[in-house]
Amino acid sequence: MTPEDTTRLPVVEVDGLRIRHHGRSDWTPSGASLTVTRGEVVLLLGPSGSGKSTLTLALDGLVPHVIAADVEGRVRVAGLDTTEHSVAELSERVAMVFQDPDAQIVTRSVLDEVCFAAENRLVPVGAVLAGAEDALRRVGLWDRRDDDPDILSGGGKQRLAIAAALAASSDVLVLDEPTANLDGAGADDVYAALRDVVADGSRSVVLVEHDLDAAVELVDRVVVLDATGRTVFDGTPSAVLGGHAADLERLGVWLPTATTAALRLGRAGLAFERMPLTAADLGAALDARSDLPRLPPILENGQEPDAPAAITVRSLTVTRGRGRARRSVLRDVDLTIRAGEFVAVVGTNGAGKTTLAHAIAGLVRPPRGTVSVGGLDPARASVGAVAERIGFVFQNPEHQFVTHSVFDELAHGPRSAGDDEDGVRRRVDGLLERFGLSDARDVNPFLLSGGQKRRLSVGTALIGGADVLVLDEPTFGQDRARADELVSLLVDLHRAGTTVVVVTHDMQLVAEASSSIVVLDDGAVLAHGRTDDVLADHTLLERAGLRTPPLARALRGLRHHPEWRSLTRLQQLPGGGSA
Repeated sequence: MTPEDTTRLPVVEVDGLRIRHHGRSDWTPSGASLTVTRGEVVLLLGPSGSGKSTLTLALDGLVPHVIAADVEGRVRVAGLDTTEHSVAELSERVAMVFQDPDAQIVTRSVLDEVCFAAENRLVPVGAVLAGAEDALRRVGLWDRRDDDPDILSGGGKQRLAIAAALAASSDVLVLDEPTANLDGAGADDVYAALRDVVADGSRSVVLVEHDLDAAVELVDRVVVLDATGRTVFDGTPSAVLGGHAADLERLGVWLPTATTAALRLGRAGLAFERMPLTAADLGAALDARSDLPRLPPILENGQEPDAPAAITVRSLTVTRGRGRARRSVLRDVDLTIRAGEFVAVVGTNGAGKTTLAHAIAGLVRPPRGTVSVGGLDPARASVGAVAERIGFVFQNPEHQFVTHSVFDELAHGPRSAGDDEDGVRRRVDGLLERFGLSDARDVNPFLLSGGQKRRLSVGTALIGGADVLVLDEPTFGQDRARADELVSLLVDLHRAGTTVVVVTHDMQLVAEASSSIVVLDDGAVLAHGRTDDVLADHTLLERAGLRTPPLARALRGLRHHPEWRSLTRLQQLPGGGSA
């Protein structure tokens, strides 16, 4: 067999895979099949609940050896049947990056974490340290190698998990939403590192990802599962994402922003001979046309400038760590958020976004400064008083689950407030229906898919009817249909007078939904202004390390249609409809 023949051998074989977690009646996935040859990068797509994450867990044997489940069909990695070999054996062939980085960090220093896998395989010390340094430099964490992982931001932990996987030098690298907690620069670093890793053709990658704008130029093949977890499409990115874009949109699967824009323009009569996948594709296709319509006046997302303050932050300073590792996360933050604003809090990883959200929700007692939410100090008020005023959604939804069923999780807040049980049942049933969780009402929240957990966590914040909602990465883990539904729900609440504060890295969500933006940089407020004004300030975005929203990137270089250059929102396009 020639070396060329060897590269064509499948390193991953999934054939008719069906998985049913113990305690569940549904099989997810149910009929998934795919192969990955050596050196290939395969993108796995599907709606929330289709079994994507469960499939990835079967690749290294965590399903069924650690996570109890019935398994039918076959999964082989590097020639090993994953149901017949231990997780320890398979870990030498497969390196995993989980959706939740906290689930895999086990040591007390950043450097030790990246060295851990190689040390356990008795790799010589020099090689271990060289591999660890290379991986940490790739993700921008070498200067923090002595830090405790606990003091890293959510994005920092995600970078660490990716570095540990890169340093493992396994045959297969499996990444489940690797950039979901990362800023734009961090996502670019991850994909640059992955390009280097697969350049020599010796390692394969299985990628579950929603940010297709970052991923589409890296992947060789796209495999799509339907809502039941059955493989329905398998082919090149252009064949699947371009050739079946409308089918994938109906399925609720994420598409590149350029492709979504082209579909919306197509509904307005602007057909594309070849569906664009990248911002450059879309810009070139539009600039080549002479039939683009004139745009109607752009309606801005706004709020009443003289509305009373809903949230007031003054001189807020928060520090973390001890000794030499002690650092300021927030520094003298002053901020006023008006009642009825939809505020997006943006910034690079470690800028202090989640800490600010925690301070507003009373989860952080600031050593200096004050926070007031409608006159209430959330850090010093009772839990009940805070819950009546503020609904909060954690970055990791599992951090807020306290009961043993989806129904009871939603009912917990109203029951604690002494609400009538019949009324509680009606409200819970309504939310279960609204969030597509009716079939999971009796399921333990920890057994839900990542997307279902996120919807449940948002539901628990909404059911109390608080005047202020604070959400940390609310669309993380959601398929496109559910994300659109969730954003529409938040927009409706905003229009009805609820103050919404969203921490997010999704700059397209920021453009579509928010009325104003708070830009954090190194723990301080760099800017707070109207969404359109902030997004138009490219110097500010660059200084803050932020990406321009994908649609704006595609359109700002148009030469022949200058009136289109200012568009930032998909809903502003002809045929765009609602957010």
